[in-house]
Amino acid sequence: MNIPVPPSSNLHQFPPEQIAFHRTELSVILSLYGRFVAAGEWRDYGISCLRDVAVFSVFRRTAETPMYRIEKRPKMRDKQGMYAVVGMDGQILRRGHDLKTVLRVLERKLIRAVE
Repeated sequence: MNIPVPPSSNLHQFPPEQIAFHRTELSVILSLYGRFVAAGEWRDYGISCLRDVAVFSVFRRTAETPMYRIEKRPKMRDKQGMYAVVGMDGQILRRGHDLKTVLRVLERKLIRAVE
């Protein structure tokens, strides 16, 4: 008894793999975000989970371009590190393997904003 095999187009198609922030990574980022909100510097954020990169964008106002983007690119893990902080102009402010270390570039700006 031969059972016909359906063509591959009828098989369940899996959605493309996406890169996302892990809960522990988000807690570190949101902790920093909360301190900037309390200082009145940041007002909104957005999260994008794409095929190659996950991006946490920070806005001063909702309708603007992001002030900073915190990016996670796993393909860069073995090279310069998978985490990066990118400025408004697209310049990479810091890149590294440890998220907390990379975010220190923004914490310095918070100390100046509070003083």
